[in-house]
Amino acid sequence: MPELEDHLAQIPHAAAIGMTFVSRGADTCVVRVPYAEHLVGDPDTGVVHGGVITALLDNASGMAVRTDASQFTEDRSMATLDLRIDYMRPAQPREDLYCEATCYRMTANVAFVRAIAFHANDRDDPIASSVATFMLGTPTTPRP
Repeated sequence: MPELEDHLAQIPHAAAIGMTFVSRGADTCVVRVPYAEHLVGDPDTGVVHGGVITALLDNASGMAVRTDASQFTEDRSMATLDLRIDYMRPAQPREDLYCEATCYRMTANVAFVRAIAFHANDRDDPIASSVATFMLGTPTTPRP
């Protein structure tokens, strides 16, 4: 199984926006998107586009499902079933975005995740929060 740290490099849109792995714990993952001009949604304010925040929350949440290799392996497919996001405030111009996601329940077929997006010094004042469910599929390789 490829290391969780290398997972984002294999996702084209994550690589395109500069998403990088920061850390992981038991069922938890932190991911970062560095501020970049090409990610700005409003040129007058310099605020990052909401789609970048959506992608950050979704990818970090999926990675939180994959933190425990004993419960989930790379050879199983996974798809986002539902992603509900509450945008609480605009991101600050010229500041990196972070997301901490926690997989709080996993069944045989579905994983449940909570996440928050924030700036480095403002974890207690989130930009957005999400709850997500992921379908855990069958193995991706054919059976003999």
